[in-house]
Amino acid sequence: MIGIDLQNRQPLYEQIIDSFQRMIASGILEAGSQMPSVRSLAVELSINPKIIQKAYALLEQEGFIYPVRGKGNFVSESKALKGKRQETVYRSLKELVKKGRELDILCEDFVSKVRQYYEEGESEK
Repeated sequence: MIGIDLQNRQPLYEQIIDSFQRMIASGILEAGSQMPSVRSLAVELSINPKIIQKAYALLEQEGFIYPVRGKGNFVSESKALKGKRQETVYRSLKELVKKGRELDILCEDFVSKVRQYYEEGESEK
């Protein structure tokens, strides 16, 4: 479900936040769906539960999730979240552009592919 890279200099809690933000923004995790428990995710990733707690606290602070006492954490349904989802998509796009530049992909080719994939997505609706 979620992966972390121990070789990455980015702190683990930030990697977890980024992964969940991408999954929420892309719709993999839909509004109202339950998040994995802190304990189960810590076991799955073989890391300290406090790291998961910190990531969840920051995701809650940013409006991505909300807690329900005795039941766990759930993906938010707020309209304000849409803007945050868009920001997450734009951050991902920025990373892709960076990788494209590293591979010497021309801007025109990159934009053409983005347009193609966007239009293919429109036809799938």
